[in-house]
Amino acid sequence: MNETVARRLTGLAGIAGAAAFIIEVPLYFLYSGPPPDSNVLARLLIGILALALLVVFVTAFRELVRRTDPASEWIGTLAFAAGLVYATVTLVSSGLEGGAVIAADRPIDPTVTVHATYLLYGAIGRLMLAFFLTAVGCAVSRTKVLPRWTGRSALVLAGINLAFVPSVFFGNTPAHFYAANGWGTTALMGALFSYWLLALGISAYRSAAGHTPAGSPAPRR
Repeated sequence: MNETVARRLTGLAGIAGAAAFIIEVPLYFLYSGPPPDSNVLARLLIGILALALLVVFVTAFRELVRRTDPASEWIGTLAFAAGLVYATVTLVSSGLEGGAVIAADRPIDPTVTVHATYLLYGAIGRLMLAFFLTAVGCAVSRTKVLPRWTGRSALVLAGINLAFVPSVFFGNTPAHFYAANGWGTTALMGALFSYWLLALGISAYRSAAGHTPAGSPAPRR
């Protein structure tokens, strides 16, 4: 995979994954009580697709960093590892929610009844996402592989995610902003990450158009 292909794949995976996340998040707010099984399973399936695309994104991003600056490959690998752990943790959470909904004999709200997901979606997810965003921000700042704003915004978003890690001490009411499974801790952070990923994906894909692969002749003027 050359650098141009890595840029395009990073961009496409980021755009597609972000689009799926953006579609998923509003589905959590359609019902005030326990949602029907169809709603829960639909949003989980969309989220699973988004996470699969996130795995492609972090893999392509690592390759992009390696191609741009081999000495900085270790930072790209950190971003890859943290992104992979975040995706895995969230996939486990989705599996627990989906299994509980399928097994229940009546509609349930899995964000409340599936206790094991409180930390997975909340403090653990926020910490791993902060780790991933910090690594991305450092990689961009070090290699200049993408515009400077992508790295700076990643570091800012990492700090915001870290601020939600202590939410574990503030109960389990989804309607509360700052709770272990509150809408600020989960939905808001997910939405911010989605739009950041979309912007970065667009930037990465557009950067491929003006990139000349190593060894290629310079364009004639």
